[in-house]
Order: sequence, then C-alpha cells, then structure tokens
Amino acid sequence: MALTPSNMLDLGIKAQDFSLINVIDGNRVTYQNIKGETGTLVMFICVHCPYVMHVEPELSILSGQYKEKGIGIVAISSNDIDKYPQDSPECMKRQAIKNKFDFPYLFDEDQSVARAYDAACTPDFYLFNKEDKLVYRGRLDESRPGNDLPLTGADLRSAIDAILIGAVPDQAQYPSMGCNIKWK
Repeated sequence: MALTPSNMLDLGIKAQDFSLINVIDGNRVTYQNIKGETGTLVMFICVHCPYVMHVEPELSILSGQYKEKGIGIVAISSNDIDKYPQDSPECMKRQAIKNKFDFPYLFDEDQSVARAYDAACTPDFYLFNKEDKLVYRGRLDESRPGNDLPLTGADLRSAIDAILIGAVPDQAQYPSMGCNIKWK
C-alpha cells in the first residue's frame, strides 16, 4: 500500500460521462442514470484498502441521508483485479451487501473512468452541482485509520449541504488520503 493523496482537480470542470456495469445487479449505469437533481457524488473506492474500510459505515449513512434530497451517488472501483483479485466484482458485490450500500457500485475494468477523473487514491470523492460542474474534491473528513478522530463525513457533508441550499462550497478543500489506485 502506498499512501497517496487525491489530485485535487480544478473546480468547475465538467463531470465525465461513463458507462459501467453495476456489480450489485449487473445493469449498465451511466453518469446520466445516476445524476441527481441537486448534485452528484462520484466516489472511487475498492474492497481491500484500509482507508476505504475505515469510511464504509459513513458512506452508507451519508447515502441514506442525501439520496432523498436529490443527490445522485455512485461508487466506482478501478483497481487491477489481475494483481489484486480481492477487488474483483464478486468481492465488490459482497462488500456492497455487507455494508448495505444503496447506490450503484461500478467496476471500471479498463480504468478509463479513473483516468478521466484523474483519480489517484481510494477513497477519492468528487461532488458535482446540478450543472455537472465540480464543486468539491478531496476528503470525507479528518478521520483516518489509527488517528482516533471520529468518522463524521464533515468535509464532504459541508459541501453537499452548501449545494442543497444553492450555495458554493467552501473553497478550502483538502485532499483525500488512501491507497493508490492499482494501475495495470
């Protein structure tokens, strides 16, 4: 595992479309399918990363609270499953069921979506407003495995709450930290 920060794309860029298979139900999902009325959260996660395991409970809670408020939510795994078979679609599906993920969980087999989003680590979070412009990228909150800070989702929640009221999220944003994406 190489501890890696997110790349912190320029705010205002447009969301990249994708068409990937949802490991939970086998259906093809596009950005337009999951786009929310108020905004859209695209998360890059995987099965085996301890940083993702640490935030899994908050992902389920956050989704339950914001989907009903018009936020579209999707998770994508882009890791090379030849070298990391524990991130296979079958393992992703078990992870989703175990954590009660109520959002699509997509497998980016050719890693083109991770490259399009310039994703660097897991977890990596991208929040787009209703015009599909990037308004937040970075960390969920300050909590990390072993630092004894509570898992709250404060940074991401603050950004989502801002777009729900039509405001611009705070421009002081911090990179996520986690395992590097396992490139082919």
